[in-house]
Amino acid sequence: MIRINEVNLPLDYDNDFLYNIAVKKLNVSRKDIKGVSLFRRAIDARKKQNIHFTAAIDVLLKSNENRVAAKCKDNKINIVQQYRYILPEYKKLDQRPIVVGFGPAGMFSALILAMSGQNPIVIERGSCIEQRCKDVSDFWNNRNLNIKSNVQFGEGGAGTFSDGKLNTGTKDIRGRMVLEEFVANGAPEEILYNAKPHIGTDMLRNTVINLRNKIISLGGEIKFDTQLTDIISKDNRVVAVKVQNHNTTEIIETNNIILAIGHSARDTFEMIYNKNIAIEPKPFSVGARIEHPQELINKSQYGSFYNNKYLKSADYKLAEHLKNGRGVYTFCMCPGGVVVSASSEKNMVVTNGMSEFARNNCNANSALLVSVAPEDFGSSHILAGMQFQRSLEKNAFEIAGNNYNAPIQRVEDFLNNKASSKVGDVIPSYKPDVTPCNLSECLPDFVTESMREGIKLFNNKIKGFSYGDAVLTGVETRSSSPIRIIRNDNLQSISLNGLYPCGEGAGYAGGIVSAGVDGIKCAEKLISK
Repeated sequence: MIRINEVNLPLDYDNDFLYNIAVKKLNVSRKDIKGVSLFRRAIDARKKQNIHFTAAIDVLLKSNENRVAAKCKDNKINIVQQYRYILPEYKKLDQRPIVVGFGPAGMFSALILAMSGQNPIVIERGSCIEQRCKDVSDFWNNRNLNIKSNVQFGEGGAGTFSDGKLNTGTKDIRGRMVLEEFVANGAPEEILYNAKPHIGTDMLRNTVINLRNKIISLGGEIKFDTQLTDIISKDNRVVAVKVQNHNTTEIIETNNIILAIGHSARDTFEMIYNKNIAIEPKPFSVGARIEHPQELINKSQYGSFYNNKYLKSADYKLAEHLKNGRGVYTFCMCPGGVVVSASSEKNMVVTNGMSEFARNNCNANSALLVSVAPEDFGSSHILAGMQFQRSLEKNAFEIAGNNYNAPIQRVEDFLNNKASSKVGDVIPSYKPDVTPCNLSECLPDFVTESMREGIKLFNNKIKGFSYGDAVLTGVETRSSSPIRIIRNDNLQSISLNGLYPCGEGAGYAGGIVSAGVDGIKCAEKLISK
């Protein structure tokens, strides 16, 4: 296959246009071409008068690809091999492995284990998608929080109720396998080539169900509503797990556990700490969600092209290093999305962002975060970061009325450190409801001061970012895990043989794709000869 890099495409290009580029660049006739497809596509909006796509195009010829590529003498034209995931050489395990958690890390580790004939057992404290959607809807509409099945816990993990964003910083080739599995199980094909791929929470749910069914068809078993309560060991080696399903306790013998618990399994963090499994505190970030009119973001990013039908809702990614030494940045930006309640513990308020595939709601939102480090947590305890998160979430719950309302503040009021009494043009999208207030009453001063400086600086990059009627909704505390479960080069815990800390909750990933990749790596290590 021949790849043509750095190709400019008009916004209204079609398949014939791709073929014509291949004919011209490779100096072949159209009848010599077997197929043309996009490998990568990104929006180039640097010049607002000439917004277009930049792309890499894969061309499959009927013959003589090496000769044709050599004749081109163009370093932007290369022969490439089509990627295909191949299982490493593996051994059959003497006991069924346990996967704890069915988010991206757990899902892809279970898939690899099932593909290699290991018949994994997946333990997931939350419910299947079908029931989980009902539980989340009941919370958002009626304030009935199910601490086992919510935005954080359940099939698909926290990413199921988010934007389904798949852009990642990882360069690991296994990321391609993650994307291809998503497409094979119902995700839109465009995630394979868009530079900033996303599925959307609506499409992701069906994709997750299909992946579940694939794992089961390959011999895997998934136990929903089943929580890990203990890891049983002997002679520094895993021998079993204790799990609880409603009022039933069960001990399952195993000598291998992939621990893919996500960043919100705080009771499991406490259990691991109490068992003297090696963990360490790690930095993360806290702040609030900022919500603007999507049209404002589109106009800032696309100029006169802001309503072009070939351009989806615009996004942004902003970061600054402040004079006080802290980083302030936007995270998990959701174009055309909503701010959602992501609480997983009683009497606490947590926010996140969510978009469906169409990204066609009237508001854009993003986390506006400030970096925090262990020295900010107020204690030297290993789990102090977790308690720091809890304290902010409890503050938000109380200041907003002790009823799962979220505290909100207009940006103009926030910049002036003045409590809001009402909203303006931007109507908050958070459910169940919001309470105008002053976010300085539920976030530390060093966080709010850094956020204020960040908003002013970001306004230089996104015109209107400091728009007075934009809304800040607190609090965002779950940007990443507050701990890292320390593992060795074999990806096992340095404290316990047979325990593979995995994914975002263990401190080794930061998003759907990177978590899926880490799940694949842990499964490969577990089964490898």
